[in-house]
Amino acid sequence: MANLKTLKLTNIGQLREANLAFGDLTVLVGPQATGKSISLQFLKLMVDCGQVQEQLSRHGLDWSNKLPEFFDIYFGEGMQYIWHEGKSGVSWNNKEIDVPKLVKRRQTGKTENLFLIPAQRVLAMRDGWPRYFTDYSPGDPFAVREFSEKLRMVVEDLGSSGELFPQKNRLKSEIRELLEESIFRTFRLKVDKSRLQKRMVLGAQGSPLPYMVWSAGQREFVPLLLGLYWLMPPSKVSTRDQIEWVVIEELEMGLHPQAINVVLLIVLEMMSRGYRVCLSTHSPQVLECVWAIQQLVASKAAPSTVMDLFGVKKTERITDIATRVMKKKFKVYYFSPDGVTSDISALDPDSAEFAMQDWGGLAEFSSRVNDVVAKAVANSHRSRR
Repeated sequence: MANLKTLKLTNIGQLREANLAFGDLTVLVGPQATGKSISLQFLKLMVDCGQVQEQLSRHGLDWSNKLPEFFDIYFGEGMQYIWHEGKSGVSWNNKEIDVPKLVKRRQTGKTENLFLIPAQRVLAMRDGWPRYFTDYSPGDPFAVREFSEKLRMVVEDLGSSGELFPQKNRLKSEIRELLEESIFRTFRLKVDKSRLQKRMVLGAQGSPLPYMVWSAGQREFVPLLLGLYWLMPPSKVSTRDQIEWVVIEELEMGLHPQAINVVLLIVLEMMSRGYRVCLSTHSPQVLECVWAIQQLVASKAAPSTVMDLFGVKKTERITDIATRVMKKKFKVYYFSPDGVTSDISALDPDSAEFAMQDWGGLAEFSSRVNDVVAKAVANSHRSRR
């Protein structure tokens, strides 16, 4: 990647130092409350500061050009304390950023270049309908409010036909079939009108199922699906408007491993379209996918073998996705509890570095299980002699 973007955060919240260089796919791993979400929201701020300010101002939010107030509006109430005057710092593409000045300088007319799908995406829905930007309290994070607004636009645009999934002109048929198998089964996602109020329901034989009786996985996935609809328009244009970056926090939330596989396949399609994708995750399955692709590339395997990872039909257009993905750059970072990040992109299980060896702790339990069982079996064999 010729234009590698970098972000450095120093003494912000729980982060002592985070040095990130973004690939075509960048994955952030580590325990809870180690700074992954803060880092991704700072990435959004660096890429889209003008657009963020314009959205906040348009909806009547005023931070009086003060950094603490802006942080409480942008990151969420109470988050002003993540910034330590004289100690905290941000560097974007190796250039020091004066964050208080950046926030104070009002910018307008800016386009959006980064689309963020937050971990709290289930909060974007109320009674089966996406919430308005202004439906939240002033202290709720900007990322959630903006995401809700995008979903509302998608549903109002597509809802006129009544059916939201499956849509023949949204997502490739091979992927739609996998989603039906892993998430929707015999159900169809539809727009229904109950007591003059529109709502999304899952339709099947008999009465439609309202939002509150959906499975946890369906409630988590539907907002993600609608966000993906927005990012992948049904036209000859591969990407949405000026969007270059896609950030998905904890894509695995509420999903069965089979469904996670399908979402990862969609991530690969977004990469093949030209999006630069960033993920945060607590799922070893995500890193297993990255590791496997890297191994296939290193062994000069045929692109079609990538599709074997997902059990998807090896059609020409699906194989084309794999061909493009195998030329992409992957980066993985571990966020440790001590506040310092490590580049573990090699995902080398033989590394002497713990974070690398256990993939940022995601493979730690599996390794321990293997060790415990191996020792128990060996002891059992010895006792029988």
